[in-house]
Amino acid sequence: MPQITGTTKLLGVIGNPIAHSLSPVIHNAAIDRLDLDYCYVPFLVKPAHLATAIDGFASIGVVGCSVTIPHKQAIIPLLAHITPLARAVGAVNAIWHTPAGWQGTNTDVAGFVSPLMEMNRDWSQTTAIVLGNGGAARAIVAGCHQLGCGKIQVFGRDLAKLTEFRSSWQDIQLRVTNCDTPTSVIVSTHLWDELPTFIDREDLLIINCTPIGMHPQLDVSPIAPEIFDKVGTNAIAYDLIYTPRPTKFLQLAAARGLTAIDGTEMLVHQGAIAFELWLQQPAPVAIMHQALLAHLATRH
Repeated sequence: MPQITGTTKLLGVIGNPIAHSLSPVIHNAAIDRLDLDYCYVPFLVKPAHLATAIDGFASIGVVGCSVTIPHKQAIIPLLAHITPLARAVGAVNAIWHTPAGWQGTNTDVAGFVSPLMEMNRDWSQTTAIVLGNGGAARAIVAGCHQLGCGKIQVFGRDLAKLTEFRSSWQDIQLRVTNCDTPTSVIVSTHLWDELPTFIDREDLLIINCTPIGMHPQLDVSPIAPEIFDKVGTNAIAYDLIYTPRPTKFLQLAAARGLTAIDGTEMLVHQGAIAFELWLQQPAPVAIMHQALLAHLATRH
């Protein structure tokens, strides 16, 4: 750990609860590798104290913060400016202080997209299958649109919530990578029971945005093995969950020859993007990933 002195600048993460956060692991590893006079600290901030905390951070010179549950939406009215992407997603997960006040954005979208952008693939021929329609799914839909996926299909169990989710994207336009003109985000929504009829093709990107596969459901997958049997080997399975590693969902995918991506990728990349916003220099992504994996290994 770097030495903390009177000149050390503060970064942090705010949430409630916060003790479980792995953001300090990845960010302090980056700070240590780059030999910076910074420290990244977890801050427990209860909802009733959010506005007071944000004012206090400004007064003591906190440079920037990650924002996690339950503050990603509640913090928006407290910011001087948020990016159009954060506005479209409806959530802010990274803030930084400027002379004009706190600014906010959403790095989950770019964090999700980062490992996919490294693949040589024509995303216009890919159908995105988004499992779940909660808050996490909003960033994933935006990311799939940014990739240029040909179709984005969202699956959930509550028809009313699915209808509301689809309606919330009406009139929203976002940029597709390598395209300067924003285009409309087109989302179709479907009940979970319809999933088997949409999954028998080759070019699929299947993203688990649900908690299915986390403790205590360690031996459960959001997609049954017999449904996986219909998926072509060119498909990609992406789980936002990073513990256990791999999840049952990704075990089934890998056993059938699919490309499997776990939640450590998104966690590290979204953190690295925030790090670069705060410090205006490249983040050591590989070091951050190594630190996260080493930490997770000690928990088993």
